[in-house]
Amino acid sequence: MHRSEFFLPQAGRVIQAPRNSSARFAIGDVVRHRMFDIRGVIFDIDPVFANSEEWYEAIPSDMRPDRNQPFYHLLAENDEESYVAYVSQQNLLRDNEDRPVDHPGIGQLFERFSGGRYRMRRSLTH
Repeated sequence: MHRSEFFLPQAGRVIQAPRNSSARFAIGDVVRHRMFDIRGVIFDIDPVFANSEEWYEAIPSDMRPDRNQPFYHLLAENDEESYVAYVSQQNLLRDNEDRPVDHPGIGQLFERFSGGRYRMRRSLTH
């Protein structure tokens, strides 16, 4: 398998990722966490784990996801708050509620909600 390497400042290390990845979800999709009461809209995708070792080690070992899968950045919400989450593909499910996510950052990245997903602002696409 062909791999690419790049330094990611947020992770503080070199990341090795496959040149082709099979992400199950796309930017703008509304998803929910498989185990926790969290739902959110995807705004970025890493082809493999690309966060810090401290973040990864903070996850209990019996719940720690495989690093070699896509990880998603979410504008997330639960009953108490809105925040940014970083979640592995194995822990996400498509959200079928067909209702918007209530996160204050959505207007900065997305234009509208339709058909269960958000459309990214044209000024941010390439």
